[in-house]
Amino acid sequence: MRVIPYLFFPGTCREAITWYAEVLGADPPHFMTLADMPEADQAAMSGMPEDAVMNVALVTGDLNIMASDSGPDDTAPMAGVSIHLGLDSVAEALRVFDAFAADGEVGMPMAATFWTPAFGTVRDRFGVRWMVSVEEGVA
Repeated sequence: MRVIPYLFFPGTCREAITWYAEVLGADPPHFMTLADMPEADQAAMSGMPEDAVMNVALVTGDLNIMASDSGPDDTAPMAGVSIHLGLDSVAEALRVFDAFAADGEVGMPMAATFWTPAFGTVRDRFGVRWMVSVEEGVA
């Protein structure tokens, strides 16, 4: 079994996932839009623009996140979960953390802890909560 987080964005999916791909060094993702769907399925999605993202996968290394734009009646803020990224070095953890913190909100500043040389929490500008750390035993 694989667990794959599925994120919903209020019309900002393309911008968010494109930016995540750049920050995390992933290949540019392929976006499926409402216009790519069969007409009968499009009709069931009334109120959504044709360029709304219906599905996209962001895959790099062991990271696999799927996402889409939410419908007009489904725009609740993201809460109750964080995505944890375990990176290979302090420098890489700081780079990713700082990118997510730009125009975002730091919960716990990046710092050494008793379990890792670097750990921090941040909510990025798209509202996604991240826990960024260095994998245990890596400096």
